[in-house]
Amino acid sequence: MRLFAWRLLAASSLLLSAALAETRPQYGGTLHIAMHVSMMSLDPAAASPDSVGQRNIDSLIFETLVDLDESGKPVPALATSWQSTQGNQRWVFQLRPRVKFHDGTPLTADTVAASLKAANPSWNVSANGDTVVVERDGGDADVPQELALPRNAIAKRNADVPSGTGAFHVVDWQPGKKLTLAADEGYWRGRPFLDGIEIETGKSNRDQILALDVGKADLVDVAAEWAHRYSVEKRGLRSSAPLELLALVFSREAQTPEENALREALALSVDRGPIRNVLLQGAGEPAASILPNWISGYGFIFPIAADLPRARQIREQARSAPAWKLGYDGADPMARLLAERIALNAKDAGLSLQPTSAAGADLMLMKLPIVSVDPWIALNDVIASTGLTRTGLTVTKGKGASAEDLYAAEESVLATGRIIPLLHLPVFYGANAALRNWSIRPDASWNLTDAWLGSGKP
Repeated sequence: MRLFAWRLLAASSLLLSAALAETRPQYGGTLHIAMHVSMMSLDPAAASPDSVGQRNIDSLIFETLVDLDESGKPVPALATSWQSTQGNQRWVFQLRPRVKFHDGTPLTADTVAASLKAANPSWNVSANGDTVVVERDGGDADVPQELALPRNAIAKRNADVPSGTGAFHVVDWQPGKKLTLAADEGYWRGRPFLDGIEIETGKSNRDQILALDVGKADLVDVAAEWAHRYSVEKRGLRSSAPLELLALVFSREAQTPEENALREALALSVDRGPIRNVLLQGAGEPAASILPNWISGYGFIFPIAADLPRARQIREQARSAPAWKLGYDGADPMARLLAERIALNAKDAGLSLQPTSAAGADLMLMKLPIVSVDPWIALNDVIASTGLTRTGLTVTKGKGASAEDLYAAEESVLATGRIIPLLHLPVFYGANAALRNWSIRPDASWNLTDAWLGSGKP
């Protein structure tokens, strides 16, 4: 009996050891990623408009002075601390010591200041010893949150490929095709578990999923319209909060009150429900607001239901209506279907939309990333990405600004008639079972710093 007990204990110990070995992070291996976006530059300041795909790649190579935690609160990154004076007009950021760029040179205040100036030409940024000083006219309480934006990642731009301080450095870069990265042995947060990452860009949705199925990719991005069938087939699907805005964006301001009214008629004609339920297979949330409700808290106030009688009434009151050209991304088959559905909705209201993938459209069907969980920064970024800043429109967060102030600011943007929100979309990723300990950041980008590759077994 005693011999049997010892054998049972030994067998149990072996099984436990095997289980622990399977779940323990392992150094080594190359992660293979396929993604839709086709990037031509690795410079974080060159991303215009910003995209989640660009964000994903930049986060592996570059870092910001400040990070945001899950609640959107600023936390130290390349800066260990900061303080403001003069009513938030002058901000001083203390740099983290002993951090090096991938080219071996130290992180200095001069290099950081030069990087921030390149991304923000209108900012007054200077170096002072081992601190960086940012001065903003009129005061800005959200400077730390702004410095957490991907475009403000710190880059040393003295070569074709900028050098960063992130967990991985560039080994090979074929613009628009492939990026090969290797773990940075001297990374200040500690060497990542992965030896390297190979990223193929410009891949179609079908090619990405096929690569995942046959084991040629470990991680892919999944288009919203593919998410339903992907989850039904029980692949490893994960999603972010709704952080992309699908919207119609006019190329210029309305020239007359009548033209602005016709844009209102177009907004009222769009039936968002079938777009979500049929074309996007249930992905996303119909929206008439720029900011998602989970960020602003008031998105539900804006009516999303189509009002065809009211749209027709506005059209009948107008003396004439132009035949607008509706632009869409010709490389995206779903964009064409969405544009055609919106054109049919508009026709029911007596409006004429002509879908086109050619340049020179009157309005564009765009997918705009929400870059921050801070609502004021997110709103201003949408304004910038749609070109409204060129017309002088900005929104300012005053001292003691409230949700009511934010609501009024967003209303003022929508009143221009330049942007018609349609849906808020999550970002979807698919991964095989071998990829462990990865997560999705609040800005919808992936976090692979502590990821590792297991055996592939659940």
